[in-house]
Amino acid sequence: MTTWFITGISRGLGLALARAALAEGDTVIGTVRSGKPDLPAGGGSLHVLTLDLADGDAAESAVSQAFALAGRIDVIVNNAGYGLLGAIEQATDEEVARLFAVDVFAPFRIIRAALPRLRAQGSGHIVNITSIAGRAPGAGAGLYAAAKHALEGLSAGLAQEVAPLGIKVTAVAPGAFRTDFLSSHSIRKSATEDAAYADSVGRMSAAFDGMAGRQLGDPDRAAQAILAAVRADDPPLHLLLGTDALTRARTKLGSVIAEIDAWEAVTRGTDFTGRV
Repeated sequence: MTTWFITGISRGLGLALARAALAEGDTVIGTVRSGKPDLPAGGGSLHVLTLDLADGDAAESAVSQAFALAGRIDVIVNNAGYGLLGAIEQATDEEVARLFAVDVFAPFRIIRAALPRLRAQGSGHIVNITSIAGRAPGAGAGLYAAAKHALEGLSAGLAQEVAPLGIKVTAVAPGAFRTDFLSSHSIRKSATEDAAYADSVGRMSAAFDGMAGRQLGDPDRAAQAILAAVRADDPPLHLLLGTDALTRARTKLGSVIAEIDAWEAVTRGTDFTGRV
């Protein structure tokens, strides 16, 4: 059986993943900011730790507690996080600092604290829940995209560092899933708005508001997809979840390739032409 450490199991994808793992008979050590998640143990074993990811020192402590409870951990899932919507120009320093503290630096601290133990085990799988926004950003979520893009880059670099050590890494980029991610629990909006951005940020903000409760993705199916990836002999480094994420990713890749081709002569023209 597999032992999981999952941040943010009180709601959304984290809750669905914890439920799915417990149903398989696995052990789940999950974190919540407060309270107790509505999770039947099923055939597995559940341990709940209280963790505020905005507290910089708490991440390392939670990892230590988790390994003390289980002895070893097979899968670490950095799931907890939240979104910040609004124009980049309108965000405050405090909003951005907290967003990156929770969405980037907390996962980094968890990974850093866990790696010596995973190396000692000679195995492990780190799963970072990012977002399609981190691969194909859109207006109105630029700072959230920046945070998730950072986690994508961290995952890609980390995978190359730890592969020789028997440790695997997967960055999971979901599209829109029918969780409460668009509620005040998980989404914050910059306090100020500017009419100058009505046609870009304003339009996207209205689309987000209208999407709540009607998202395409099923979190229980997403949880099963993550289980399948973790149990695979050759798991993906980059895993997309949802047909909307698939469409956005392919559109983004197509536009990047087209731009590279259009500017290829300029790109090649920056090399030295003579002997160095």
